[in-house]
Amino acid sequence: MVPFGGWDMPVQYSGILEEHRAVREAAGLFDISHMGEIEFRGPDALAAVQRLVTSDASKLQVGQVQYAALCYDNGTFVDDLTVYKVADDHFMLTVNASNIVKDDAWIRDHVRGRVEVRNISDETALLALQGPKAQQILQPLTPVDLSQIKYYWFRPGKVLDAEALISRTGYTGEDGFEIYLSGARAEALWRRLQEAGKRSGMLPVGLGARDTLRLEAKMALYGNDIDDRHTVLEADLGWVVKFEKGDFIGRTALEKQRAAGLTRKLVGFEMVGRGIARSHYKIVRDGREIGEVTSGGPSPTLGKNIGLGYLPLEQAAIGSEVDILIRKEPVRARIVPTPFYKRKRK
Repeated sequence: MVPFGGWDMPVQYSGILEEHRAVREAAGLFDISHMGEIEFRGPDALAAVQRLVTSDASKLQVGQVQYAALCYDNGTFVDDLTVYKVADDHFMLTVNASNIVKDDAWIRDHVRGRVEVRNISDETALLALQGPKAQQILQPLTPVDLSQIKYYWFRPGKVLDAEALISRTGYTGEDGFEIYLSGARAEALWRRLQEAGKRSGMLPVGLGARDTLRLEAKMALYGNDIDDRHTVLEADLGWVVKFEKGDFIGRTALEKQRAAGLTRKLVGFEMVGRGIARSHYKIVRDGREIGEVTSGGPSPTLGKNIGLGYLPLEQAAIGSEVDILIRKEPVRARIVPTPFYKRKRK
């Protein structure tokens, strides 16, 4: 157990490699109740969300989810989050655990109009069931037809007789579901899901495998790959910025950067030489520092050592090679396309 975002979190239950493979081949169960949930309710809920996030929430239908960024005026990240449209006048943002207090304060300082903002993080538990067998494990525990929930959509309904919201987003690169429910009902559901998943090879999963899984899928981690020093465009997340929707916080800076052209961006690399790249290791070319590793580690699925880092645009071409300084020794790496891993869709 380690401190994480104000919580005590398990690094592993049975072993990082074993848990990683379970998610790729069967299923994994994650307790992610440390995540934060902030609700917007009222006639101006949509307008408030639109001003705060980079995505276009007006395009959402009830029951749909968007991935988005919450930006400072300079286009860097307050946080990355998901936007849920519960009703025309009711939205929910799911935010990172370490940023709950900061996000809540930022939102309240910048929200406008007839909208009530409520931080429901303390009363909301969140379990995630990820992997190719997730649907068959969860379906017997809910009357909701899980096959009808599309990717980045959700439905309210009961799970094990508890009122819940079931979404299908994921942070592992696999299919799967997230279950939002009352904290008082979470332990019973966790235990029942463990029982239900045993025959399918499901395992509980800790932070270690969560990190290797999300890295393979190039899912950004706040505090590593995205932060208040890099813009949304530099983070290779320009697809979540909808300039055409109108004004939002950070738009002016991002428009200027888009017009001027990027000078650096987040890229993926795989190690050619022997060694594992870790966060904050320096990236060099011809002995000159040109960047820094933001995330790195072994890829159990691919059998390679991989990583992410920011590089000058002119040094970031696919196929080009750099060196990672590992204990002051340069070890060769190659820039590769991302995501490193992409599941085969049926």
